[in-house]
Amino acid sequence: MEVISAEQESATAGHVTRVCQLWLKALPNKICAKIRGIARMTRELGQDDPRRIIHSLKVGLALTLVSLFYYFKPLYDGFGDSAMWAVLTVVVVFEFSVGATLGKGFNRMLATFIAGALGVGAHSLATLSGRKGEPILVATFVFIIAAIVTFMRFFPKLKARYDYGLLIFILTFCLVSVSGYRDEQVLKIAHERASTIIVGSCISVLVCVCVCPVWVGEDLHNSVSANMEKLGIFLEAFGDEYFKESEAQSNENNKSFLQGYRSVLTSKSSEEMMTPEEIRGKFQVPCKMVSQECSKALKEVASMLRKMIKTKSSTLHTAASVKAAAEEFKNLMKPNIWEKTDLLEIIPAASVASLLLEIIECIEKIDEAVYELAKVASFRSRDSVVSPGRSDFLHQRAVQQVSDDNNTDHRVITVAE
Repeated sequence: MEVISAEQESATAGHVTRVCQLWLKALPNKICAKIRGIARMTRELGQDDPRRIIHSLKVGLALTLVSLFYYFKPLYDGFGDSAMWAVLTVVVVFEFSVGATLGKGFNRMLATFIAGALGVGAHSLATLSGRKGEPILVATFVFIIAAIVTFMRFFPKLKARYDYGLLIFILTFCLVSVSGYRDEQVLKIAHERASTIIVGSCISVLVCVCVCPVWVGEDLHNSVSANMEKLGIFLEAFGDEYFKESEAQSNENNKSFLQGYRSVLTSKSSEEMMTPEEIRGKFQVPCKMVSQECSKALKEVASMLRKMIKTKSSTLHTAASVKAAAEEFKNLMKPNIWEKTDLLEIIPAASVASLLLEIIECIEKIDEAVYELAKVASFRSRDSVVSPGRSDFLHQRAVQQVSDDNNTDHRVITVAE
């Protein structure tokens, strides 16, 4: 028995040794594969939006500049250890776009000024009650202010615009009022904190504005036009996809379009495909016509918005075929036409027709809004000569992902110039 157990132990030890050897041999390959994956991801992030690399360099530049308050003795003597607040301000205030940096810097400075003043006032009132009553009053003020301001953060409008400022308000008020109990120079504390935050915010804004600024308006401009084109791509193939008789008749060349609107079409139920051919045939022609014309209109509007070119009239209103198809839809949905037909058989096709009518109204509103924007913003006329300008490579990449991505059902796309 002892011999058998010894053999089993040796076999187990040999197996463990072989497993360890195999793991050690595969370890370098795993590490290399991991490094290659990280490098590939880094390259893709930089290629998707080169401004990310520039933003990283800008943050490093801003932190280097604000660190001079520690390196140079004259600057350090003016602020002392409080200069660290300037460094922290740059870290938390610096954002990707100019507007976001300005908003965060303004929130931080305004909250610091108001909270610092209130902290000094609370400390002054607390000192009037004597040494024993001072901590009680300070704790009471901190409790009341923190509770009120924290509750204010739940208001939707305040949370959307001033949530960061309210958070800094609580932090500054507690810092000034509580530290004043042990340090009598409470005014100096408030002054140093306010000064360093102003310096940090100003350095962040200057670097963000002066070095390759990113304006969120450009992102919004290109995002709206790209989304219109995506919706146009969806409408372009909607009619053919909905009215196909079987999966075998699906056009393989349009599979790239399916990725753009597959999430919408997956919501249709199996009853829609069971609609009688007679009913489907009556709705098929106007549905396809509306889909094609709406797609053309959206693509035209997106192109006009992206290139900032105005037309003589709005796009969709000039399409007589859309109006004719809409009228045909309305006539088909009159009850007297389907007197001898089971209404349950009409509902699937009629629901699609109703949705398309709503889409027409929405596209008309988009068309009118862009047309009015073109007039107010003085877009160039289509007949005028347009210079090529800068290449909108990120916009082209967004459209390419919509039309070429066949591997994923959902992709978040950030578009900008």
